[in-house]
Amino acid sequence: MSLGIIGQKAGMTRVFDNSGVSVPVTAINVSPNTITQIKTLEKDGYQAIQVSFGQKKESRTNKAVLGHYKKASATPGKVLTEFRLNDKEIEGLEIGKSINLNLFKEGEHVDITGTTIGKGFQGGVKRHHFTMQDATHGNSLSHRALGSTGQCQDPGRVFKGKKMAGQLGNVKNTIQNLVIVKIFTEDNIILVKGSIPGHDGSNVIIKHTQKKYTLKEILTKDGELQEETKEVKKSAKKEAKEAKEEAKEVKEEVKEPTETKQTTEKNLPDSEKKDKE
Repeated sequence: MSLGIIGQKAGMTRVFDNSGVSVPVTAINVSPNTITQIKTLEKDGYQAIQVSFGQKKESRTNKAVLGHYKKASATPGKVLTEFRLNDKEIEGLEIGKSINLNLFKEGEHVDITGTTIGKGFQGGVKRHHFTMQDATHGNSLSHRALGSTGQCQDPGRVFKGKKMAGQLGNVKNTIQNLVIVKIFTEDNIILVKGSIPGHDGSNVIIKHTQKKYTLKEILTKDGELQEETKEVKKSAKKEAKEAKEEAKEVKEEVKEPTETKQTTEKNLPDSEKKDKE
């Protein structure tokens, strides 16, 4: 039970974090949602708000739905969705009020619900990941066949729910615990790490996740990034200076014993020099 927002999947791309690592993201276009109805326990038996998304021509909307929108003094939308809320969450919400991306923050985790891409009628290998039969050794025409689907006279039927060939995809699916990478409030676009269900242009519902997590921003702000790079450059310069000074000291230490040797040899009497030779 949490307030969410309806958006439209725009597609996938990638962004780079501060260390230069590529982060795959999905872009979702989220235009402001409008509250069209507030449902109460006394009148409807449960607490919820009804939200509309997008715009639709009045000529394309039937009179019953059009009357519903006019009652809320809102323009007809493409999608209507309900969010069940408790007493605290429903406070301050009014009919006609818009919900925008200020509902979320960068680094928060969200659950995204959408309709998966339909794959049509598919066999057991693709639909349920069945193992294929032998390619040779006397097998013909049954390489991707299901095999046995049940027993013989007892029970004399195939049990309900048996995994067989059939429609694949085009079902409601939720991906949990996705991280919000970036929010562009001016463009009404939100970037979420990873993939989400549905084709480009399909409608999705974004809600705060119920799972526990630690808030962590993947991309820091430009100012913070510039300060970090400046600090890194300063520390690198300092380290380079220290390394140069250390190298100079080592060179001086190497030179000192050779100079002392030469001076001692000069100070020696001629007799000792001849003996050495």
